[in-house]
Amino acid sequence: MKALSLRQPWANLIANGLKTIETRKWKTNYRGDLVICSSKNPNIFPAGYAICIVEVYDCIPMIKEHEEKACIKIYPNAWSWFIRNVRLINPMFPVKGKLSFFEVNVPKESIREFKK
Repeated sequence: MKALSLRQPWANLIANGLKTIETRKWKTNYRGDLVICSSKNPNIFPAGYAICIVEVYDCIPMIKEHEEKACIKIYPNAWSWFIRNVRLINPMFPVKGKLSFFEVNVPKESIREFKK
Protein backbone atom coordinates (compact mmCIF):
# COMPACT_ATOMS: atom_id res chain seq x y z
CA MET A 1 0.00 0.00 0.00
CA LYS A 2 1.23 3.53 -0.70
CA ALA A 3 2.61 5.36 2.33
CA LEU A 4 3.70 8.89 3.22
CA SER A 5 5.84 10.10 6.14
CA LEU A 6 4.69 13.16 8.08
CA ARG A 7 6.38 15.05 10.87
CA GLN A 8 4.68 15.48 14.20
CA PRO A 9 2.33 16.88 15.31
CA TRP A 10 0.68 16.65 11.85
CA ALA A 11 0.69 12.84 11.68
CA ASN A 12 -1.16 12.60 15.02
CA LEU A 13 -3.59 15.35 13.99
CA ILE A 14 -4.54 13.30 10.92
CA ALA A 15 -4.86 10.08 12.95
CA ASN A 16 -7.16 11.89 15.39
CA GLY A 17 -9.36 13.24 12.57
CA LEU A 18 -8.47 16.88 13.31
CA LYS A 19 -6.45 17.52 10.13
CA THR A 20 -8.38 16.73 6.94
CA ILE A 21 -6.09 18.46 4.46
CA GLU A 22 -2.42 17.54 4.05
CA THR A 23 -0.25 20.05 2.20
CA ARG A 24 2.74 19.48 -0.02
CA LYS A 25 4.75 21.49 -2.55
CA TRP A 26 3.85 18.87 -5.15
CA LYS A 27 0.53 17.77 -6.51
CA THR A 28 -0.62 14.21 -6.83
CA ASN A 29 -3.01 12.50 -9.19
CA TYR A 30 -3.16 9.55 -6.80
CA ARG A 31 -6.58 8.79 -5.31
CA GLY A 32 -7.14 6.05 -2.78
CA ASP A 33 -5.78 4.62 0.44
CA LEU A 34 -2.57 6.00 1.91
CA VAL A 35 -0.70 4.87 5.03
CA ILE A 36 0.32 7.79 7.25
CA CYS A 37 3.66 7.23 8.99
CA SER A 38 5.11 9.35 11.77
CA SER A 39 8.65 10.39 10.89
CA LYS A 40 11.46 9.79 13.38
CA ASN A 41 12.30 13.50 13.42
CA PRO A 42 11.21 15.06 15.70
CA ASN A 43 11.21 12.17 18.16
CA ILE A 44 7.58 12.55 19.26
CA PHE A 45 5.52 9.44 19.97
CA PRO A 46 4.88 7.40 17.86
CA ALA A 47 8.01 8.35 15.90
CA GLY A 48 8.92 5.84 13.19
CA TYR A 49 5.58 4.00 13.07
CA ALA A 50 2.68 3.53 10.66
CA ILE A 51 -0.26 5.04 12.56
CA CYS A 52 -3.29 5.20 10.26
CA ILE A 53 -4.69 4.79 6.77
CA VAL A 54 -6.58 7.60 5.04
CA GLU A 55 -8.26 8.02 1.68
CA VAL A 56 -6.89 10.75 -0.60
CA TYR A 57 -9.84 11.97 -2.66
CA ASP A 58 -8.78 15.30 -4.18
CA CYS A 59 -5.77 17.57 -4.71
CA ILE A 60 -5.99 21.26 -5.62
CA PRO A 61 -3.83 24.35 -5.13
CA MET A 62 -4.01 25.54 -1.52
CA ILE A 63 -6.09 28.63 -0.77
CA LYS A 64 -6.46 30.65 2.44
CA GLU A 65 -9.74 28.89 3.28
CA HIS A 66 -7.85 25.58 3.63
CA GLU A 67 -5.66 26.78 6.51
CA GLU A 68 -7.91 25.62 9.37
CA LYS A 69 -8.42 22.07 8.05
CA ALA A 70 -4.72 21.86 7.07
CA CYS A 71 -3.58 23.11 10.51
CA ILE A 72 -1.02 25.33 8.76
CA LYS A 73 -0.84 28.76 7.13
CA ILE A 74 -0.83 28.96 3.36
CA TYR A 75 2.64 28.97 1.80
CA PRO A 76 3.98 29.44 -1.77
CA ASN A 77 3.31 26.62 -4.24
CA ALA A 78 1.32 24.57 -1.69
CA TRP A 79 -1.11 21.87 -2.80
CA SER A 80 -4.02 20.73 -0.62
CA TRP A 81 -4.51 16.98 -0.48
CA PHE A 82 -8.02 16.25 0.79
CA ILE A 83 -8.25 13.21 3.05
CA ARG A 84 -11.06 11.28 4.73
CA ASN A 85 -11.97 7.80 6.00
CA VAL A 86 -9.34 7.56 8.77
CA ARG A 87 -8.60 4.02 9.91
CA LEU A 88 -6.26 3.58 12.86
CA ILE A 89 -3.49 1.01 12.71
CA ASN A 90 -3.49 -1.06 15.89
CA PRO A 91 -1.05 -2.40 16.66
CA MET A 92 1.16 0.21 15.04
CA PHE A 93 4.25 -1.17 13.34
CA PRO A 94 7.69 0.38 12.71
CA VAL A 95 8.34 1.89 9.30
CA LYS A 96 11.49 3.39 7.84
CA GLY A 97 10.16 6.51 6.15
CA LYS A 98 11.21 7.88 2.79
CA LEU A 99 10.60 11.01 0.77
CA SER A 100 7.52 11.05 -1.46
CA PHE A 101 5.37 7.92 -1.72
CA PHE A 102 6.76 4.53 -0.76
CA GLU A 103 5.27 1.06 -0.29
CA VAL A 104 4.44 -0.75 2.99
CA ASN A 105 2.57 -3.94 3.83
CA VAL A 106 -0.24 -3.46 6.35
CA PRO A 107 -1.71 -6.52 8.07
CA LYS A 108 -5.52 -6.49 7.74
CA GLU A 109 -5.91 -7.26 11.44
CA SER A 110 -4.10 -3.98 12.27
CA ILE A 111 -6.74 -1.73 10.65
CA ARG A 112 -9.35 -0.25 13.00
CA GLU A 113 -12.27 2.01 12.09
CA PHE A 114 -12.04 5.61 13.31
CA LYS A 115 -14.35 6.45 16.19
CA LYS A 116 -15.09 10.10 16.97
